Amino acid sequence: MERIINTIRNQYLIAGVAFLIWMCFFDRYDITTQYNFQTEKTKLEAEKEFYTSEIEVIEKAIKDVQYNPNEIQRIAREKFKMKKEQEDVYIITEVEPTNKD
Repeated sequence: MERIINTIRNQYLIAGVAFLIWMCFFDRYDITTQYNFQTEKTKLEAEKEFYTSEIEVIEKAIKDVQYNPNEIQRIAREKFKMKKEQEDVYIITEVEPTNKD
């Protein structure tokens, strides 16, 4: 019993526990802050992957447009609604139905 009391009264143990509690809960970079930083980092890395893949797709599309006249024609028809002479173009759009409850 006396050994347990001496261990509890040990100044190094008290200082260590106080330091651990301070670092976990009261410090500027406590556990919750570290968790928030980690989730933000994960989100930003996923965003970086998305934009990197998008850049690759756009660069490929630019190269295709530079060297392939059929690709230029496809883009002109799809995005800019251009057409050849004596040709009719029909644009079909979907309309979402409105529910009347």
